[in-house]
Amino acid sequence: MIRFDTECAFAEALKALPLPDLDAISAAAERQTTLTKPAGALGRLEEIAVFMAGWQGTAQPTIRKASVAVFAGNHGVAARGVSAFPPEVTAQMVANFRAGGAAINQLAIAGGARLSVVALDLDRPTGDISCEAAMRADECLAAINAGAATVASDTDLLIVGEMGIGNTTPAAALCLQAFGGGATDWCGRGSGVEDVGVARKVAVVTSAVALHGPHCTSPFETLRHLGGREIAAMAGAILAARMQRVPVLLDGFICCAAIAPIVAAQRGFTAHCLAGHCSAEQAHTRLLEQFGLEPLLRLGMRLGEGSGAAVALPIVRAALAAHNGMATFAEAAVAQAL
Repeated sequence: MIRFDTECAFAEALKALPLPDLDAISAAAERQTTLTKPAGALGRLEEIAVFMAGWQGTAQPTIRKASVAVFAGNHGVAARGVSAFPPEVTAQMVANFRAGGAAINQLAIAGGARLSVVALDLDRPTGDISCEAAMRADECLAAINAGAATVASDTDLLIVGEMGIGNTTPAAALCLQAFGGGATDWCGRGSGVEDVGVARKVAVVTSAVALHGPHCTSPFETLRHLGGREIAAMAGAILAARMQRVPVLLDGFICCAAIAPIVAAQRGFTAHCLAGHCSAEQAHTRLLEQFGLEPLLRLGMRLGEGSGAAVALPIVRAALAAHNGMATFAEAAVAQAL
């Protein structure tokens, strides 16, 4: 199990990220040229299969164990009126996840993935980022390690999701700090707030980044000052996945915002990631552009929970089914194009 004992250990891990297996990529790409179809006829499905080969280190990758980890946390900034729902909904939704009643429960089943739910100190909201740091260093490190602990080494594909009333506000602050622009570029309607709620969010994000920006000297410090427990946990899980060569299917805006500080510091960080979908949260498109990732789906979803990535999971399975199960031209006695 991956664990970061100190902030320095977290920083050092970012300097020693494993790379995909180039030989496996080459072998998988070569296999694609032998399958009974015109070259490139399966479009992105071919790219997905080759991507998976690189991280699994085999020309014929498989998904035997797909995992969805949903992290939940509460935010002090929710008291600023930045969400359409009260903070107690976070714990209520955790209970719903555990009872099997949420969208992600059904989508994980449909995609053949195991679901785990990790609630992070729901009775202790983070600090209000408009006037104080979200977490102490030890709290942030604990959240990162809670995320890392969910990633087993035998996982073939990881999805991370979140639940936390008000968490589009710290997500927007993380993106503003990481990639610049203005708060309006990164603030959307989140859980469904009206214009006045969006205006509150813009004001909070602007003041938070002005207050904490000088202290955001590393990805860890940015997560600590502007993030949240479930956000830091997602970052920890995605980093632990990279360290174990586990590919990640990214979910929506908040999931991606969790790694925005890391990507800003290390642009190659998302090499082990596919973007499952582009959500209806207006800043997600901008964020995926910063990551250099093209989403597999655009369905107008904005639920979080890992739901968009879970919908995309069967596409990855389909890519591998075609890659591994199709006959070659030689096996099928089909003449190849000249």
